[in-house]
Amino acid sequence: MIKRTIIIFCTLIFLAGCSDKAAQELYEIGQLEERQHNNANAIRLYQEVADKYADSEYARKAEARLAAINKKPSDKKGAKAMTTASLTDYSQFDRPEILQFIFHPRPEVSSSIQKPGVTELMIPVDEDVSVGARFYPAEPDDPIILFFHGNGEIVADYEDLAPFYTKGGINFFPADFRGYGRSTGKPSVTAMMHDSHKVLAYAEKWLSEHGYTGPLIVMGRSLGSAPALELAAHHEEKIDGLIIESGFAYALPLLKLLGIDTDAYNITEEQGFRNLDKIRNFKKPTLVIHAENDHIIPFGDGQALSDASPAAYNKLLKIPKADHNTLFAYGMQAYLEAVKEMTDAVSH
Repeated sequence: MIKRTIIIFCTLIFLAGCSDKAAQELYEIGQLEERQHNNANAIRLYQEVADKYADSEYARKAEARLAAINKKPSDKKGAKAMTTASLTDYSQFDRPEILQFIFHPRPEVSSSIQKPGVTELMIPVDEDVSVGARFYPAEPDDPIILFFHGNGEIVADYEDLAPFYTKGGINFFPADFRGYGRSTGKPSVTAMMHDSHKVLAYAEKWLSEHGYTGPLIVMGRSLGSAPALELAAHHEEKIDGLIIESGFAYALPLLKLLGIDTDAYNITEEQGFRNLDKIRNFKKPTLVIHAENDHIIPFGDGQALSDASPAAYNKLLKIPKADHNTLFAYGMQAYLEAVKEMTDAVSH
């Protein structure tokens, strides 16, 4: 009986520790949201801490922050925050021991099937370095999606998906990262973010030269949400719409899930990708698609991105039952309909 009591007591201590850890994580994310002037999300997170972990020290801290926020006049400092984000130094992520978790490049096999009319492109991004891309044509005046894929994918993986876009009246323009597919060079976070600007510039020029005049939509999936949001934040005048699929709002939880000890490298959220700041600077039509049961990037990240968007046309599509890699298996029709609705919105 004494042994059983000790076990129960130890279990309660362990569970209390888990609860404190969960409360701490939510509270710290709330602090981050508050510092980035996203008070709506901060309030939601602080309230969750106060309600779920009422006995935790973080509940009292959360209640104090709630009271302080309610006394503050609302402000809009997205532009100021973005000025800082635009100067972000990503070199902290470019250590080999970190890159091995972020990128999983693989070459495109020579037997990759290519459909008639598809154009293979090599986009120069640096001295002796080019990234591969493909252009799947619809009609010249149809909308164009410039697409950045996830960290374990290559452009050739979208060979079977591309016809769903083109048959729906959408020109599809997926691009690789360095070291992926037919690309040369080695991937890094700095290169991925900087190259995205050169990919956009090349795409604009190539499309104009070949008579494609439709509105341009930038789309990013998973890791590709980072370069997509980078372009949306800095080139709003060139981009007509934004689609984020399974994108991340917070870098630290994702990095930790990938196996990176962020504490050991002193990586903070403010030093990360600043995706929330970036989406706050894009006011044109925006669609966020996220799986309900995403096991890599939680649905809450998609919700946070959508909540932060100031766009008048701002849609959030949740795919029920799906996880990070099964969006099409559970919600293909809803996915394609949402993309079509969004591209129609920017075309009229």
